[in-house]
Amino acid sequence: MTKESENGRVYSFGVASKEDKERYWKRILIVDDDPDILKTFKFGIENATITSNKRIAVDAYNAPKIALLDFQPNFYDLLLIDIKMPSINGFQLSERILDIDINVKICFMSSGEINRDALREIHPSISLGCFVKKPVTIDYLVRKIIKELD
Repeated sequence: MTKESENGRVYSFGVASKEDKERYWKRILIVDDDPDILKTFKFGIENATITSNKRIAVDAYNAPKIALLDFQPNFYDLLLIDIKMPSINGFQLSERILDIDINVKICFMSSGEINRDALREIHPSISLGCFVKKPVTIDYLVRKIIKELD
């Protein structure tokens, strides 16, 4: 069961038992200001079977500042971050997160086109290796995530 909170988090209930924790293959964080996209991605990714009944645990935030405050180093295997968000964009969020955990993998999402040369000038510490163009199917998104995590 998921619930959207008033403070920008979308979270799951009931992932506390040892058996549940062992089910998860990897843990990802999704940050997107659109709650409908968050709910859809979270549900689709968490319910995708990867291998041997292993699944991906998903934490999701619709407020990038709250995600940054809650972020812990060496906790997530991959971050899936929307580029265009109010108050702090995905690149700014990524730079701040990389100050906390230099080893975390980041995959950016956007419905718009990205000028990689302009990005390098504005955000030289950001590499746009993994990029997901929205709209996207859950099947494609899960395959992209698995490719990044392998």
